[in-house]
Amino acid sequence: MEISRNWRLKNQRYNLEGTTCRCGYKSFPPRKVCPKCKENPQSTARFIGTGEVYSYTTMYEAPEGFEEYVPYTVALIALDDGPMISAQLTDVEPEDVAIGLRVEMVIRKLKEQGETGLIVYGYKFRPVLG
Repeated sequence: MEISRNWRLKNQRYNLEGTTCRCGYKSFPPRKVCPKCKENPQSTARFIGTGEVYSYTTMYEAPEGFEEYVPYTVALIALDDGPMISAQLTDVEPEDVAIGLRVEMVIRKLKEQGETGLIVYGYKFRPVLG
């Protein structure tokens, strides 16, 4: 991913910024047209980043660029104040993940980009501490 694209996506990656329609439907990532009622425009919404694991899977074979993280768990997260999103889980062993696990968003390294060494950061979710 080039630096310019990474910069354009910063609000999604660091703030969980999505959209809310007049009909009440919440989207992540942001949408220009509501998938439910097809209305436009949408207003910007920032989700708080807490929720629970709805479903999950553990990856033992990774796509190129993610080999160093194997095994890792990817989950569908039902946000408390918004839509369902997919995200990698961090700070938890795969065997400790369960449906209903309370999680919170954190910013973590996603990957390093090729020879340039650009480190791409973004959101992941970890179990709620405490």
